[in-house]
Amino acid sequence: MKYTEDHEWLRDEDEVLVVGITEHAAEQLGDVVFVELPEEGATVTKDDEIVVIESVKAASDILAPMDGEITEVNEALVENPALVNEDPLGDAWFFKIRPSDRAQLDDLMDEAAYKKLIG
Repeated sequence: MKYTEDHEWLRDEDEVLVVGITEHAAEQLGDVVFVELPEEGATVTKDDEIVVIESVKAASDILAPMDGEITEVNEALVENPALVNEDPLGDAWFFKIRPSDRAQLDDLMDEAAYKKLIG
């Protein structure tokens, strides 16, 4: 897995990357009550705001971790936003992206670097 400074995780599954938020991010948000996902087939650029998350504490955006095409979104989160709190590293993934430049993965953190970030 790779991690961003914005507390997203990316899991490589062959041609696509599955993207979600870390346990740390889910804890900081508090109880998630709403999730707005990007459109499947959308082409995104690194750092585009592509997901909106609302919790009892705040509203937050998830940024595209790299350039690419959204190939799938997790509709289960729209129906049950609480999944983000219940299983942030598993069933609560947000979207899958087919990167246009896999070299952008090299700019992301490994688990040790992410743990150091959140200290």
